[in-house]
Amino acid sequence: MSRSVLSAKHFHDEHAAYAYLEARIWPNGPVCPHCNGTDRISKMKGKSTRLGMYKCCACRKPFRVTVNTVFEKSHIPLRLWLQAVHMMASSKKGISANQIHRILGVTLKTAWFMCHRIRKAMEELGIASMGGEGKVVEADETYFGTIENVSDVTSTGRGFKTKFGRGGANKRAVLALVERGGSARTFHIATANQETAQKIMRENIARETHIHTDESNIYNLVAWRFAKHETVKHTAYEYVRGDVTTNSVEGYFSIFKRGMKGVYQHCSEKHLHRYLAEFDFRYNNRIALGIDDATRADRALKGIVGKRLTYRDPRN
Repeated sequence: MSRSVLSAKHFHDEHAAYAYLEARIWPNGPVCPHCNGTDRISKMKGKSTRLGMYKCCACRKPFRVTVNTVFEKSHIPLRLWLQAVHMMASSKKGISANQIHRILGVTLKTAWFMCHRIRKAMEELGIASMGGEGKVVEADETYFGTIENVSDVTSTGRGFKTKFGRGGANKRAVLALVERGGSARTFHIATANQETAQKIMRENIARETHIHTDESNIYNLVAWRFAKHETVKHTAYEYVRGDVTTNSVEGYFSIFKRGMKGVYQHCSEKHLHRYLAEFDFRYNNRIALGIDDATRADRALKGIVGKRLTYRDPRN
């Protein structure tokens, strides 16, 4: 974070932190999370009253801005939450829980869980179809990490291979869709095959879109579903043919893998979808689209509502 950002009051003062969050979650004034009421809401005051508490006279229940968010029932000061959100939003390849633990002075377990809550806030829900008439969506798959509890060697002790070298056997498959000049959407899939790829592409890409892929046979049926399908043949060292390329999606994978290997280093398979959501969020809110670090952090804060994530139920 830059010096000007580090000096912002909401990173150091708890009252300012609550005011900052309320301005982003409630731009038109307090809203009761219990009954969605906006009238007859008063701020509770008193020495024994917790900071930022309101009371709704309609349902007669107290609340504050963190209720029904990923911050709910957290004992961590809100100013530290805001610092963690900013660090994760502004670090292009991510920031490890170990680093947040050292910077914020919280335990490593707390830092790890804070990171997962923030990744939950970064998940985009109910998003519209990608592409459209005259637009290009690039699709590609990659493999990252080994599937847990499955051997990656044959019975003879040699590694699995494909005709192009060591391939994706027993590895976690990730399918990515990247709209050229726009957003990215990634999926952790059990198997990279035609059925899975077709289902994801049908559900996420508009039919009028032009699709660019490599020569992988999992995209063989794409032409039936979309306006146009162009391929580049990587096995023949062809990477660009006119405007046909998969360089955008490969650039996304480059950032993802550098972050996962260089920053996070280890990720269990059950949490891979969370890390994908984090990298998607930063890519979709990048500086090339006119979104700076502060705006990106504010967008992450707007995603905290309605996404509870608890220690006892980490699957959400």
